[in-house]
Amino acid sequence: MSVDSKIIKKFKEALYSEGLRLTDQRLIILEDIINSKEHRDCDQIYNSLSKRDHRVSKATIYRTLDVLTDYGFARKLDIGDGSIMYETKLDSPHHDHMICVETGKIIEFVDDRIERIQDEIARKKGYKIIKHVHQLFVKPVKKWVLSY
Repeated sequence: MSVDSKIIKKFKEALYSEGLRLTDQRLIILEDIINSKEHRDCDQIYNSLSKRDHRVSKATIYRTLDVLTDYGFARKLDIGDGSIMYETKLDSPHHDHMICVETGKIIEFVDDRIERIQDEIARKKGYKIIKHVHQLFVKPVKKWVLSY
């Protein structure tokens, strides 16, 4: 799947701002991130590229991910166990995350009530929210079956 020329232009500008140049490897990383709907860590991104015979070093992936997150192409998620996951921000409406501490599963959700409450709290304290990260760390509720 190709990337829109406007996105490539913005990405190239972001790279130049960081003293980096647009290379085939960085373009492949951009494509991989924005065409995926998954939450993935660097190793998973590396494996995805390798399976498609793209030779990209992990160092290049990490450097490129930093640019992608700093310039709004991707979102970086600290999932609480030392792992960092990435997801696209392009064509991805605002959402929050629940992270299962037992399985690592990431569940996206949106609740307008939470958004209104956050805005109200900030306003009452004299602030306006410009961005936020809302992550809930959860465990499955186990239903116990009694047997006699």
